[in-house]
Amino acid sequence: MSDRTETVHRYLEGFRRSDHATVLGCLTDDVVWRIHGLRVTKGKAEFDSEIENPAFEGSPHLTVDRTIEAADVVVVTGTGAGRHREAGPFRFAYNDLFTFRGDLIAAVDSYVVPLTDQAASAAP
Repeated sequence: MSDRTETVHRYLEGFRRSDHATVLGCLTDDVVWRIHGLRVTKGKAEFDSEIENPAFEGSPHLTVDRTIEAADVVVVTGTGAGRHREAGPFRFAYNDLFTFRGDLIAAVDSYVVPLTDQAASAAP
């Protein structure tokens, strides 16, 4: 496993534990997180506020199905689950593209698709 892939997996483990220091230690100061169709977060301070977003309870459960690395990008696909304070439990599929500058993540492009029980059972 390359150093960049290890960094991405350390970042994901930090999110699973709501470990701010671990997640932020993987990022450049000017990191940009684009959750396409939802929002853009810029810089470590904004990013830090999303690690434990007050709209959600606890830490997300994240499963990695596939990791692919090419040049300065690591792509991770998987599924996840969490609990929204008002809407309750939810499940999703995700695809994250991590763009590196040196040894740190400079940008995260997240594509998230809500899953229903029916959609999850149709997956291969």
